[in-house]
This record gives sequence, C-alpha cells and structure tokens, in this order.
Amino acid sequence: MSPILLLDYAGVAVFAATGALAASRKELDIIGFLFLAGVTGIGGGTLRDVVLGATPVFWAQNPDYLLVCTVVAVLVFFTAHLVESRYKLLLWLDALGMAAYSVLGAAKGLTATGSPVVAVVTGMLTATFGGILRDLLAGEPSVLLRPEIYVTAALAGAITFTITDFAGLPPTWAAGIGFVVAFLVRGGALRFGWTFPRYKSRPGRRPEDIE
Repeated sequence: MSPILLLDYAGVAVFAATGALAASRKELDIIGFLFLAGVTGIGGGTLRDVVLGATPVFWAQNPDYLLVCTVVAVLVFFTAHLVESRYKLLLWLDALGMAAYSVLGAAKGLTATGSPVVAVVTGMLTATFGGILRDLLAGEPSVLLRPEIYVTAALAGAITFTITDFAGLPPTWAAGIGFVVAFLVRGGALRFGWTFPRYKSRPGRRPEDIE
C-alpha cells in the first residue's frame, strides 16, 4: 500500500471518529453515529473530487472507504463513554485528520492538474470541509468560528507538501513533512491558543460628516 493511499484511509478513519464522537456528545443512536461518521469521513474528499471533476467520487469507486467509516462509527458507539473529555479528543483527532487530508488533497490536486495553486486549494478544501459539515449537522461550535488557527494550518500543510514535492523530495518525505507542519500549527493553536489579530468594528460616521 502506497504512503498516499495509507494516508487517505487514515484521514477518513480519523475524521469518521470525530463525527462519531460528535454523535456521542449529542447522545444519538447508532444510525446517527453512522451518518455523522460517514459525512465527516468522506465529506472533504467528495468536495475535492467534485471540484476536480473526478467522478465517480473516490468512495463510489472504492466502497472500502464507507466500510472504514462504518467500523469506526460502531467502535466509537461502544467505547465513547470511556473517554473523559470527548470534545477535547474530538479537537485533537480533527487536527490529525486535517493534517492528513491537507497533504492528501494537495497530492490529488497536483496529480490531476499539475498546478501548485490548485493543489493548495484542494488540500485546504479536503482538510476542512468534513469538519465543517460535522459541526453544522451536530450543532457544535464550528471549527471555523473558533478563535484558534485552523484553516491556516491546512494551508501550511498543503503548501509545504507542494513545495517539497516540486523540490524533488520523494513522495513519502514530502507527505510526511507536510503532515507534520499542518499538525504542529494546529496543535500549537490548540495548546497555546495561537490566533491572528481579529477584526475590530469601528464607529460609523454620521451622514452629515460625509462630503
């Protein structure tokens, strides 16, 4: 099994676990677990394939991805109660999935188009869309609206992979370095609260002050 394919399965499994953990926090039944695990696990990759025109999408070509989501959902259904802080675990697993998918999405975009710009965009979309869907459907605070750096971490991983790949590093090294960069940025944001300066609204001017 190639490193990229292994990363693909790992990303789907980890994201599916975060969806199942979100279902556990909402005390859903097994169908709810399966649904959220599936949507989260394959959501980002589905958007990527649609953008790239790669149809049928990856999980329709290889249903093993759906099997991975199913197995993970069932495992979490029977073990989630053993985790003391499921939301904290969800965030850290999401960081792992995001890091893996930022590299995988960039690799697939680069293979399909040869464009480094497209590779970075598909890496970012693949890494973030599943988590956005999960939070929207589960009614959780969106990862996009949390103060810590998130999308930037996905961009960092995708950019790092793309640069190292163009520099001629072997795919395994390029993927590994991109994964580590994305995870360190997101992990540092979770651990130390790294943020960018936020927009501050300013008082508007009175109509009579505008010439």
